[in-house]
Parts: sequence; structure tokens; C-alpha cells
Amino acid sequence: MRIGIIKEGKNPPDKRVPFTPQQCKSIVDNYPEVELYIQKSPIRAFRDEEYEELGLTLVDELSDVDTVFGVKEVNIEDLIPNKTHFFFSHTIKEQPYNRDLLQAVIDKNVSLVDYEVLTKPNKTRLVGFGRYAGIVGTYNAFLAYGVRTGKYSLKAANKCADRAEMESELPKIKLPNDFKIALTGLGRVAGGAIEVLKKMGVKQVDPTSFLENEFNEPVFAQLSVTDYFKKKDGGAFKRKDAYENAKDFDSDFMKFAKTANMYIPCHFWDAEAPFIFTKQELASPDFKIEVIADISCDIAGPIPSTIRPSTIALPIYEVNKKTLEEVETTSEESITVMAVDNLPCELPKDASEDFGNELLKSILPALLRQDPDQIIDRATIAKNGDLNSHFEYLRDYLAGR
Repeated sequence: MRIGIIKEGKNPPDKRVPFTPQQCKSIVDNYPEVELYIQKSPIRAFRDEEYEELGLTLVDELSDVDTVFGVKEVNIEDLIPNKTHFFFSHTIKEQPYNRDLLQAVIDKNVSLVDYEVLTKPNKTRLVGFGRYAGIVGTYNAFLAYGVRTGKYSLKAANKCADRAEMESELPKIKLPNDFKIALTGLGRVAGGAIEVLKKMGVKQVDPTSFLENEFNEPVFAQLSVTDYFKKKDGGAFKRKDAYENAKDFDSDFMKFAKTANMYIPCHFWDAEAPFIFTKQELASPDFKIEVIADISCDIAGPIPSTIRPSTIALPIYEVNKKTLEEVETTSEESITVMAVDNLPCELPKDASEDFGNELLKSILPALLRQDPDQIIDRATIAKNGDLNSHFEYLRDYLAGR
């Protein structure tokens, strides 16, 4: 098989790669049946020379390969007809802005494999950048707290060479002894967030202790839906019930908002589920949270203060808690929001290495050797000039209906 690494074409530029130079070398060494080609790029976090120095082949274009790996959506004009493409297509939720891309995929007889739906049979995702979203988003939470309070100043993550340099900034952080952090979510994003909190030495406590006790050191609690949702009928429930019957629940997060100083949302949110908190609760004098680092970043969704995405260049904004209008000055009437929606791009080398390791572990063997669980086919949105059977539900979306 001839595999190509495509040059990322989206704007603003994305410096991430599906495979680092060392990982590409590992592919060539471990899969002698593979010919690997790297399309030249001036924007990657890894320079062309770093691939070339390992004996890898750089090319101007990839028309002769069989399978193409990228990261972001491939521009329509860059799709290579009759080839297999791996990338995040952002079409499976019927995103209007990528309907033309999916139509072009079909018109050009492209087999499209979407990273987002590469899963185990139990639907657990196999690859993603969620861990690094959690890592960078949590660092940015404390960058935001430093800006709000003026107690310290951190170097922006995207100005750091790598994660190690970013973490060398952590000792600068100064928190009150009674500081409390609420974190929602149980997946990869939350796992990355907790890595940073533990690196800082922040103690983890259970949700009940978080609510009922005072501490003489900073603490955090990881919350699941069983902690911050409640059934409308007041009955007991299991976590899966909140996902399967979201309409039957109300939020019970306000009890945490009354005691937490910072909130780091790392959850998956269903549009049918209740908001985490309401506009009225945000405006309440009992709402104690000063900083929200909204890693989940659902605009006009469960967190009313997340009124827009922020950017890597300008990651923080202030929102008046009563009017939900953006304001220039920090005050007791405002809440500080971090809502960067492409956080892994701030540490492109580390994030790429983490992502490539997952591809090497779970996806390359399925692609090149054996795939008894049909991992690749179940993630193939289109093939043979049509939608794959697993994605027939996209038919109306594709037709613009």
C-alpha cells in the first residue's frame, strides 16, 4: 500500500500532523509492504527536513498513493479522486458548512474514513485529540485566573515549545488555600484536565466532600451527570439514564456553583439535556464561580456565559453575568471565560504525537493487516461513489433537505 501524508490546507493553518517523523519511520520499519510519501508543507510543526533526515520520501503531490492521511477537513480542490482519505470531516452531525465537502467526496469517488467514528464495537472512540484539549484547556483556565486576579502571569501555551515548557510555568500559579475547582466529564478530555491538576498538586476530593467541607489547600472534584443532574420526578437514576432519556432531567449544578471558584467543563452534552446552569442562576448573587474554562465549548448551549468561541491569540473574554454581554473590564459583575475551540493546536507537536500513537496502536493494524471488528468500514462515511450503509441517515442532508 502507498500511503501519503497530505499538506494541511485549511485556513487559519493547522500545524498538527497525523504522524510525526519518528512515527513515519516506525511505519516504514514495521510494515515493509508500505511505501510512505510526505507531501511538502511549510506550516507543519515538524519541518520537512525532519522527515527527510529519517530517510522518508517528500513529494510535491500525492496523486500516486492509495491512502491519504490528514487531520482537518481536506479542501474540496485538494481531494484526490478514487483514493481513500482519513480526516475529521465534521459531517456526521449534518453540519451545514460541510455538506458541499461530502458531496464532493462522493462525486470524486473518494472513500472517506472519519477519525471521529473509528470506534470499538462498544462505540468507544479509538483516536482523537480530546486528551490534549483537556491538557491545554486546563492550563488556560489558570492563565485566565492569573489575568483576572493579577496575582501571576503565565506564558501562553502556544508560545511554549512543547508541553514540558508549558508545565514549567505551573509553579508560578498562586491560588487561595480554600480554592475549589469543579470539573464535569469522565472521558478523554477530563482525563487530560486531571493530568494538569495533579501535576500542579491540586488534591482531588469526592463531590460530597467538595460541597460539605472546607479545605486549607486547593481541591477539585470530578463530577458526572449523577452529581449535577436530577430526575424531574425526584427518583433515583443511573448515569446511562441521563444519556438515554435526557428530557427527564433537570440541572442540579447550582449547588456546586455556590461553592466553586473555577469551573472546567469537559463533558459531552446532548441538545435534549438540560443546561448545566441557567441565565438566572448565573446572575444570582450565590453564583460564586469566577472563571469558566469551557473546553466543551457548546455555543448558545448549556453554559450561558459561553457566548462565542475565543481564539488562540485572544483566549479570554469577560461576560456580564446579568446581561450576558461581553465587557472589557473585569469586575464582580463579570465572569471570565476561556472558550478556545481548537485547543490542541496550541501544542501541535505533543498533540500530534499522542494522536499518531493511537493511530499506530489501533488503526494501522486494522488497515494493513486484519480488521475482524470492521473498524475501518464502520468509520467509512462514503465509498464507491455513494454513502456507506452505516451512514445512510445522511441522505437527506446530502440532498440539502
